[in-house]
Amino acid sequence: MKYDEPSAAKWESGVCKANSIEMRYLRTGGDKPSLVALHGLMGSGPCLSPLARSLEDDFDVVMPDAREHGRSSAPSKGYLYRQHAYDVLGPVKALELNKPVLLGHSMSGMTAAVVASQLGPAILGVVLVDPTFISPEWQLKVYESDIAEEHRQFLEMTKSDALVEARLRHHTRSAEIIELMTDARLQTSLNAFEVLKPPNPDYCELICSIGAPTLLIIASNGVVSVDAAAELLSLNPLLRSELIPDAGHGLPYDKPEFLGEIIKCLLRRET
Repeated sequence: MKYDEPSAAKWESGVCKANSIEMRYLRTGGDKPSLVALHGLMGSGPCLSPLARSLEDDFDVVMPDAREHGRSSAPSKGYLYRQHAYDVLGPVKALELNKPVLLGHSMSGMTAAVVASQLGPAILGVVLVDPTFISPEWQLKVYESDIAEEHRQFLEMTKSDALVEARLRHHTRSAEIIELMTDARLQTSLNAFEVLKPPNPDYCELICSIGAPTLLIIASNGVVSVDAAAELLSLNPLLRSELIPDAGHGLPYDKPEFLGEIIKCLLRRET
């Protein structure tokens, strides 16, 4: 599924300059509060389309492609969280988004936390969907794992073979999500895996420094544990947490409508 296909025909697609790169984005539009939705590693803005559909009645959802993802620029270097955070400031400024909500999943949950710690009262709220808040030891294991090599092998596949593998691996996901995620992964080069290089930003320090209402949404089989969420809750009175049972790390792709309803309810309560 591409930017100009019927399901996204009523949405705006465009490009803006950000941190010396060109960022592509999808935007649902309308005179509503803005919500910037950031995808995870090997994803793209369009991968969040099902989630955006569940939010667009309440928000003008902006879905940028991160650098080296989707159709955004692919510089030869610069893939750490600080670069991703600077990139997000581009569409916020270029599209003149007034006090947006930031929503980030996985890798971009960390990115959203970095941006929120910098923008302070310039944002309305933050939604962190199972962000990569992991220990230094765990991060080192991920960095030294074969995840990048697995992706290199994936890039050698044809799209039809990649779709077959994706359907087998994620048999409960919709056909739309399977195709969007397959396209996005085939558009992601190995450079993007630099974001896994230690050290991550200190997520406890980030949570302490966020001055806007923040929602931490975790999954029973996700990355952030219940105990880790409880520790974070003690660091910032503006932080709230929600556990989604019988779910894994891929919340925006496995349960987009359910996740959207939870986000809307929590944001109405907190912002």
